[in-house]
Amino acid sequence: MTITRRAQRAPFALILAGLVALAGILLPVAPAHALLQIDITRGTVEPLPIAIPDFFGRDAQGSRVGQDLSRVITANLQRSGLFRPLEPAAMIQKPEAMLVQPRFPDWKVVNVQALVTGNTEVQPDGRVKVEFRLWDVLAEQQLTGLVYYTTPDNWRRIAHLISDAIYKRLTGEDGYFDTRIVYISESGPKNRRVKRLAIMDQDGENHRYLTNGRDLVLTPRFSPVRSEITYMSYLNGKPRVYLFNIDSGQQEVLGDFPGMTFAPRFSPDGNRVIMSLAQNGSSNLYTMDLRSRAVQRLTSNGAIDTSPSYSPDSSRIVFNSDRGGAQQLYTMGADGSNVQRISFGSGRYGTPVWSPRGDLVAFTKMDKGKFYIGVMHPDGSGERLLTESFLDEGPTWAPNGRVLMFFRQGPSDSRGQGGGAKLWSVDVTGRNERQMITPADGSDPAWSPLIQ
Repeated sequence: MTITRRAQRAPFALILAGLVALAGILLPVAPAHALLQIDITRGTVEPLPIAIPDFFGRDAQGSRVGQDLSRVITANLQRSGLFRPLEPAAMIQKPEAMLVQPRFPDWKVVNVQALVTGNTEVQPDGRVKVEFRLWDVLAEQQLTGLVYYTTPDNWRRIAHLISDAIYKRLTGEDGYFDTRIVYISESGPKNRRVKRLAIMDQDGENHRYLTNGRDLVLTPRFSPVRSEITYMSYLNGKPRVYLFNIDSGQQEVLGDFPGMTFAPRFSPDGNRVIMSLAQNGSSNLYTMDLRSRAVQRLTSNGAIDTSPSYSPDSSRIVFNSDRGGAQQLYTMGADGSNVQRISFGSGRYGTPVWSPRGDLVAFTKMDKGKFYIGVMHPDGSGERLLTESFLDEGPTWAPNGRVLMFFRQGPSDSRGQGGGAKLWSVDVTGRNERQMITPADGSDPAWSPLIQ
């Protein structure tokens, strides 16, 4: 999707053109300030009270869309853990009564600090017009507003875009709702497990399968700049890495890699992938240029170096290695130079992933029979464990660097029953942990960048 801007007399226009045309008009806003301050080490003590009434529909179809929009926006913001939406029964104004301006004193009585109003209308060409406004109730002023035009079947994405706009205006940070999750869907008995590549919106909707389950698939990874993923598939018992274009459904073989156990990760510019290959009892790190297919070796020793991940500026790489005698986390330059150990706690560390913001590294920790998802600064300081269970593994970052998704598996009973893997999310405070509902068991999630 391309973005162009053109000056107008206020309000000015923001035009978004893509597969589905969207037009947004940015209305006058108050001076920038965030109503929420996020402290990643303590969490938000009290979520922000916000009211999101049904959007007013100017016709029957518009009313249905307006109700659906409100429902999805409410669910998105509530799931973030930063907002406390008002219950529908407590709404004190009808949607049509707020088209011009809300009655702020009435909303103050029910302790609402932010208010979302909106309306929808079907246009003569069949498109749906969606308008929303965000209000600061205490200051009695509008914070932002947008107008979208879209096809009727695209209303859910509009809800995610509005959610992102609200999140950014109230927290000062980018949202993450207009994104997708790719993961491994698992079904069937343990001795004949069927694993299929699946994709869904970040809220679990629009779920679909990308592979048919005939071949084992593992560890999908999103490109940061294109609608592409890498994943591993075992063909005749040998690992093969594929590039899969989500929009077109086309795939191509990246290569056969007999010593690989995880799919490669993309570089931040999407032009390279970094991987670990095992040969003669050791594993070393390599990069491949996706345009030339040229391969460069980065490490060379008798240790096991695995799970590499680039920093957002591509200057450094984090990985785990047993070169010190136990599995720990290390960083090095993008050319393999200046290797430094960054983890020094008890237990073993694995699957490090650099945050899109560059401020944190997420990891899996195994210590005293339990698994944890944790974060630390890239220099190893500030280690914090966010989750704890029988088996937590495979963290992946939301594009704003404030939420992680991972998979959790419980123990099997004495008959070997149970123990299926499920997808979970947690924010960087560790205070907002939630299960993601999927049609079957799920593992190895990968979070997309914001949809373009």
